[in-house]
Amino acid sequence: MLIRTEAPADILVIDQLLKSVFDTDAEANLVKSLRENSQLTLSLVACSDEGEVLGHVLFSPVTLNGQDMLWQGLAPLAVAKAHQGKGIAKALVKEAFEILPELGYPACVVLGDPSYYQKFQFESASDYDLTCQWEGEVPQGAFQVRSLVEAPLQVLLEQQSGLIEYSAEFNQL
Repeated sequence: MLIRTEAPADILVIDQLLKSVFDTDAEANLVKSLRENSQLTLSLVACSDEGEVLGHVLFSPVTLNGQDMLWQGLAPLAVAKAHQGKGIAKALVKEAFEILPELGYPACVVLGDPSYYQKFQFESASDYDLTCQWEGEVPQGAFQVRSLVEAPLQVLLEQQSGLIEYSAEFNQL
């Protein structure tokens, strides 16, 4: 398996993958909108030895109390149904978490199942007094955060807490 940044030839394949994995077209439309509006920081694909795209992960900027702290939001993460449970998502996230700090991005947030994302060392954002813009609409513990660098989150936050906001494209979900 090869993990690489998305190429122009992958755009339609990623769109088809997202539409096949999620119940609605919302995630596919989100990725398209993020790409069109230059709100895409990192987009990786996992490919088979034959070049078939098996999985995709995307990261986009988030703000803390309206300030750009170079933090990233992970969404979406998708693996073709026929290839789920084979470690592809884990490999995609692991590769991204090696690349992002090299590019200067110190932390990441995610909205998702805590039991799934804890294996990537995500912690409840509420433990750090962080909330997201959809706080009343998401299940308890679903909003999570992790440091991508050696510095712990407490150091990265520098006594700050508050509201994490995703780019406007997420409001279409």
